Amino acid sequence: MKKEGSTQAPTRHPIKFNDPDFLNFEKLDQEMRRVFDICHGCRRCFNLCDSFPKLFDYIDETEEGEVSSISSKKFKPIVDACTLCDMCFMTKCPYVPPHQFDLDFPHLMLRYRMFQRKNGEISNTVKQLVKIDRNSNIGIFFSKIINWITNINNKFFRKILEFFTGIDKRVILPKYNKETFSNYFKNFKKKIIPKDCKRKVVIYSTCFVNFNKKSTGEAALKVLNHNDVEVEHSYAGCCGMPYLEQADLEQVVKQAKTVSKELLKFVDKGYKIITLTASCGLMLKFEWPLLLPKDEEIKKLSKNTYDIDEYIVEIGNEEGLKEGLKEIDGGVTVHHACHARAQNMGNKARDMIKFIPNIKIDIVERCAGHGGTFGLMKSTHDIANKVGKTTASTVKRKNNKYMASDCPLAGKHIKQLANETNIINEEALHPIELIAKSYRL
Repeated sequence: MKKEGSTQAPTRHPIKFNDPDFLNFEKLDQEMRRVFDICHGCRRCFNLCDSFPKLFDYIDETEEGEVSSISSKKFKPIVDACTLCDMCFMTKCPYVPPHQFDLDFPHLMLRYRMFQRKNGEISNTVKQLVKIDRNSNIGIFFSKIINWITNINNKFFRKILEFFTGIDKRVILPKYNKETFSNYFKNFKKKIIPKDCKRKVVIYSTCFVNFNKKSTGEAALKVLNHNDVEVEHSYAGCCGMPYLEQADLEQVVKQAKTVSKELLKFVDKGYKIITLTASCGLMLKFEWPLLLPKDEEIKKLSKNTYDIDEYIVEIGNEEGLKEGLKEIDGGVTVHHACHARAQNMGNKARDMIKFIPNIKIDIVERCAGHGGTFGLMKSTHDIANKVGKTTASTVKRKNNKYMASDCPLAGKHIKQLANETNIINEEALHPIELIAKSYRL
């Protein structure tokens, strides 16, 4: 008999996506019904993503009020509403492993989505959108014109973009940097005076920081350098999270092997890996090992990976941060991003910001509803808004000058929903940017 999962930390099984039974429709349908029946009897997750209200409504609409009465054709809308935020698994469900019910709702949705992919049900547009490195290299090169075309105020071109790609014209899209963080790092490195450093890290800048939000990388680099940490940089490609969301697990594995090959060169020299985006940290720490459970090198990489907030807090607790942190000119609302919570490390964004003298902090621990391409596409944007509106209204009530989130897309989505606030930035800051601001870097 297994022990109660509700009294222990959740554990996860490897994703056996190469097993012949993984995409067997009869066995998949049987497992969907088993899990849905457990969810029906519990209903604790009714206020998370839209998957659960849809499921419960479908059951309640039947004469018998049972999962057995639902047509398998109704499974698709339930799966499509899942953003893979992992909050049901991490924070709500009492039946996750090691409980004998062995329930992992997000990974079951991922399995079903892989079945959809096999049957050609994933749109070609989405398949093209998730090719982040290809798209972003083009975006960087033509950043000025692409940023103009995709600006939400450019209503004519956004209507055309929506018609051909399905990207909702109401969404504020991320802008491309004028240069990559990789290029910025090379120039910054030339100016650094060599120091005798006890700590050494390599920043895995992630695709979003490298191509879209260089300011997060700049802040992390400056704060680490200021605290006498030797810093290197590596970006061999996207971590694969966009492919995971679309159930292209074979491509995720390819990305894992490509990126880990470069990062492990640093690990073998005693460096720790620093990630700058919550989703990417989740991939390196947890999802890669679940997809490659027998790969000892992937396990080694996982053990040596830190979220930037997590690493700064460790320095602060063990050696103490370097003096010089000063008060900033306003309070901070910290959105504790789902994929930061899923790393099971506590609220390190909050813990790090507490190093700022006399700081006013408010915490919001609710899903933003964005979920990668989920919040971008016309077909799911309204659901993303529905999930995120409570989070946004909570942020608005806090009435702080700054908002911070470890997830840049979540932060952008919340800021757009929480209009008419005192928040001065166009989008959420990464928490490390507030530490850099406090240091006056």
